[in-house]
Amino acid sequence: MADLAAARGVLKSVFGFADFRPGQDEIIAAVLTGEDVLAVTPTGSGKSLCYQLPSVTRGGLTIVVSPLIALMRDQVRQMQALGVAAASLNSSNTAEETAMAFGGLRDGSLRLLYVAPERLARGDLVDRLRDAQPRLLAIDEAHCISQWGHDFRPEYLMLREMRARLGDVQCIALTATADAMTRADIASKLFSAAPRVFVRSFDRPNLRLAMQPKVAAARQLRDFLDAHRGDSGIVYCSSRKKTESHAATFAAQGFKALPYHAGLDTPVRNANQDKFLNEDGVVVFATTAFGMGIDKPDVRFVCHADLPANVESYYQEIGRAGRDGLPGDTLTLYGLDDMRLRHMQIEEGGLSGDRKRVERQRFNALIALCEAPRCRRQTLLAYFGEKAERCNNCDLCAAGAPVVDGTIDAQKAMSAILRTGERFGTEHVVCILVGDETENVRKFDHHHLPTFGVGRDKPANTWRSIIRQLYALGLISLDIMEHGRWVLTEAGNEVLRGRARVELREDVLQPAIGRKRRAVAAKPLPAKDSGLFVALKNLRSRLAAAQGVPTYVVFQDRTLMEMAAARPATRDDMRGIYGVGEAKLTKYGDTFLAAIREAE
Repeated sequence: MADLAAARGVLKSVFGFADFRPGQDEIIAAVLTGEDVLAVTPTGSGKSLCYQLPSVTRGGLTIVVSPLIALMRDQVRQMQALGVAAASLNSSNTAEETAMAFGGLRDGSLRLLYVAPERLARGDLVDRLRDAQPRLLAIDEAHCISQWGHDFRPEYLMLREMRARLGDVQCIALTATADAMTRADIASKLFSAAPRVFVRSFDRPNLRLAMQPKVAAARQLRDFLDAHRGDSGIVYCSSRKKTESHAATFAAQGFKALPYHAGLDTPVRNANQDKFLNEDGVVVFATTAFGMGIDKPDVRFVCHADLPANVESYYQEIGRAGRDGLPGDTLTLYGLDDMRLRHMQIEEGGLSGDRKRVERQRFNALIALCEAPRCRRQTLLAYFGEKAERCNNCDLCAAGAPVVDGTIDAQKAMSAILRTGERFGTEHVVCILVGDETENVRKFDHHHLPTFGVGRDKPANTWRSIIRQLYALGLISLDIMEHGRWVLTEAGNEVLRGRARVELREDVLQPAIGRKRRAVAAKPLPAKDSGLFVALKNLRSRLAAAQGVPTYVVFQDRTLMEMAAARPATRDDMRGIYGVGEAKLTKYGDTFLAAIREAE
């Protein structure tokens, strides 16, 4: 049985890494001793290595179930660049690729075979795979098997049966996001006996977290992207139309901007995804159809132009930034329209009563994160059951969020809601509070209410903020079936009657619009090294283009940064650089050493 010491040797010689990332060694040791494993570790923590390294270390075939063709292609190319025999079976394969995959199965040379769950259940494939005597079945994005997961996929439900047909092969299931309920569901649906469960910290300290209520959304988005010109990034949008309109707008402003959504013609959609994966500095404007399994390590930012579905989706999506361990930047823009849309999706989506209840709770947790009065990372990690110190890497830690006694303002807003019969939405209530005698206000004679104008001392945006926070605190609820009318809850009535007090953030709807946002730099290099880094990136781009592979398959940004700083002069020197294993040293070492000498 291969042990962890042997795995450490392979880690350096094949993958070019000097040591494991936190938590990897325990998971890999369990796999090497033959245990079934369920691993919940954050995006960017190196989940793939937990099955790739055992496969290379102890030999034999590992079958990797992956939900996306793009992920399969990407990981196969990365493994082949490391000198590891890997292949995939999917609908995009050429006849030659499929023949090579089956050839590797027959002669026993194949170490990693990536396959979609639907393909695994088709025809006689399982029988052919069983004949190849696989040693490990790896289930990527394992939350897809759970009805409580944020991306449930029915085809994953067949995996337990497929595993049995493969001869009850050892299994490792991996996901970045699974709360206790989802973990239990994964274990019951996939394993016949309790697996060894590893749940690592959900913290991604290299990601800067920021959220802004929409005040001038187009300008807020533009300021954020202007701070990241030349960086690779993803902007998530709530509709297909928005992905295309935003992409066109920013392409006209000089960005390498592309749309991505399920409604695009397949060749266009695939070409846009490939351009994002293969080139530097591409910004994709996408629906949530884009991203699961995207393994591009040098994504420097993720922006939500609209509110995501829930905390799990938010966490999964921002996790696509900074997978190389270098700083990543995130921004989420949100507004009441986003909240109303999400409520409609939950209530009208055909979900069961229990599922609706869970989705409401999850969405309410996201609203609480948006309106958080303290460190965002503390609030986010608390959702996953973790305690954390102040991170000093989020907007609230950087700028602060003063909390004040908002009881009187809360009572004014709730009184306006109650006195109008709990029949109106935000804008009507705000008009009453600030004393705006609109046509609708006059129509219902609401300009004669005692609450008309009681909030003239504050601008309309502040009252919108207060209403949003009352909603986040559970003091009022939104009746989406009645055109978004506000209704007081029992807790709200307690505040209105003076039996409870409320603390509010008064700043949350007043971001400093127009002030340029400073980019989160990916570990800035000293001036003496930056020129060499750019030259090495250009060399990498030429090599990647010639081979038709993503730039990071040649070397990651982190590797080039270390080369620029350390300036290795020999192959032995090059071996000490992060991400330089023997296969890449042989293939690229002399070329990059020559470029470094030329720059001296």
